[in-house]
Amino acid sequence: MSRIGKLPISIPQGVKIQLGENRITVNGPKGALTFDHHELVSLSQAEGKIIVSRKDDTRRSSSIQGLTRTLIANMITGVTAGYKRELEVIGVGYRAEVKGKNLTLIVGFAGPVEIPLPPGIDAAVEKNTKITLTGIDKQKVGQFAAQVRKVRPPEPYKGKGIKYIEEVIRRKVGKTSG
Repeated sequence: MSRIGKLPISIPQGVKIQLGENRITVNGPKGALTFDHHELVSLSQAEGKIIVSRKDDTRRSSSIQGLTRTLIANMITGVTAGYKRELEVIGVGYRAEVKGKNLTLIVGFAGPVEIPLPPGIDAAVEKNTKITLTGIDKQKVGQFAAQVRKVRPPEPYKGKGIKYIEEVIRRKVGKTSG
């Protein structure tokens, strides 16, 4: 039984919702997002709220109901406030910069690593070491942040690499001379 899926989603001021056959479109001040939901759930709009209901009482439809409700709530948050993910580049000589539509990372390889920014994602770099990724789609922002981190994940001995701001690196003790 999905407890999350039963909760109605409130629609804030300035957000317009369009319900189709199996599609929902959310328009807000920051942009528009579209989602094709599963046929096991149905959406209805009443009194400034969206209600996600399932068509039968199977376990699968219950889980789909909770998932759909969360994805729609994330869409509404994205078009009103947006999402932000921050990464930090740690290491001597390691730095990042934004050149046009590319994020350039200099992280100890023979040459710089250039990653093209996907559409809908903006990047900003502060002090050559702090990367801030912003966008309206939570999944795209998180996926691109993971792709940037994968270029040089933090290593456990000195902690060099690219890490999320809130991430804690567990450090290992190196070899000792005997």
